[in-house]
Amino acid sequence: MARILAVLIGIVLIFIGVAGFVPTFTPDGKLFNYFTPSALHNIIHIITGVIAIMAATKESTARLYFQVVGIIYIAAAVWGFWKGGDLYIMQVTLADNIFHVVFGVIALLIGFGKRSEEG
Repeated sequence: MARILAVLIGIVLIFIGVAGFVPTFTPDGKLFNYFTPSALHNIIHIITGVIAIMAATKESTARLYFQVVGIIYIAAAVWGFWKGGDLYIMQVTLADNIFHVVFGVIALLIGFGKRSEEG
């Protein structure tokens, strides 16, 4: 199951990253009217998505991906809340921080959750 979710989440992250570069998705400079995209932030989402798809080759690798990325996204959210959105290399908004918390928790649940019988 983690393999399938890694592919799906990888596609979503790549879409989010690419959409940040497309003016149609960023009216008034806001991605989907909530997120303030930057080139670095978009690239990070694209890279994270590509790694997710690459990790989907094995169940154990997909689970490891979710464990590591979940911790990283939660850490980025905590850092973003703590520093008021200043991550030094980029700025994040409240919407970004909330997205990072939600995605991080989901990733950790997938990564550390109960293993399926099928292996």
